[in-house]
Amino acid sequence: MFKKIPCIKVDGGTAKRDLHEVIEEVPLALFINGRHAMTAMMSPVQLEEFVTGYLYTEQIIKDIDEIESIKIEKNRMSVITKNLFKVLGPKKTILSGCGGSTSYIDTEKLPKIKSDYSITTANIWNSVKAVLNSELHVTTGGIHIVALLDGEKIITVSEDIGRHNALDRVIGFALRNKIDLSRTYVIVSGRISSEMVRKCLIADIPIIVSRGATTTLAVETAEKTCLTVVGFARSSKMVVYTHTERITGAQATPP
Repeated sequence: MFKKIPCIKVDGGTAKRDLHEVIEEVPLALFINGRHAMTAMMSPVQLEEFVTGYLYTEQIIKDIDEIESIKIEKNRMSVITKNLFKVLGPKKTILSGCGGSTSYIDTEKLPKIKSDYSITTANIWNSVKAVLNSELHVTTGGIHIVALLDGEKIITVSEDIGRHNALDRVIGFALRNKIDLSRTYVIVSGRISSEMVRKCLIADIPIIVSRGATTTLAVETAEKTCLTVVGFARSSKMVVYTHTERITGAQATPP
């Protein structure tokens, strides 16, 4: 996941030659049924989980059984699906507009969360402390972490230079292991974006938590699609932006 790179380290008024741990970033081209789909810049780990999660959250497949085979070579990932003639194209965030002048997320075309799954504030604080204490992050300072959990039980953890890649990995792991994602939640180390929200909606994950910030578009989209968004979950604090009914202990007393 990292290499030691020659460098000059400066400390106060002194400089010396040394080595520094730098996180790996590699280009990996994804081919689906022989056609180039995209090239991702990512950490070279858990590639089958990434491919599975990516195909699912981009709605290229609806079920893991649609994957015939995954072949991974150096900088190439090749996937064969059962329907070789299906028109493939990633369905990113759905935009609508008039005359090309404006656009917005069309939440009517996104899935809505129906799960009644809930967790406590204590679950969140304890889990954030447990999963975001990464030795790799301490060593390199250059990694994002995403964990999939049930209560305080950690199902899987993924680390990558990109938080979207890491989220696809934990979703892919769950699909490959037949885990009911509607009874789980994710903790992420970085900002919650509208794209992170979209991936959770596609996967039917009802709660996303970050120790960092979120965006207005992420909150607006989550509110309309019944996803619970929690930010700044640190120490004994957190900010619950949407659908607080899933977080026991986060219901504020009316003024």
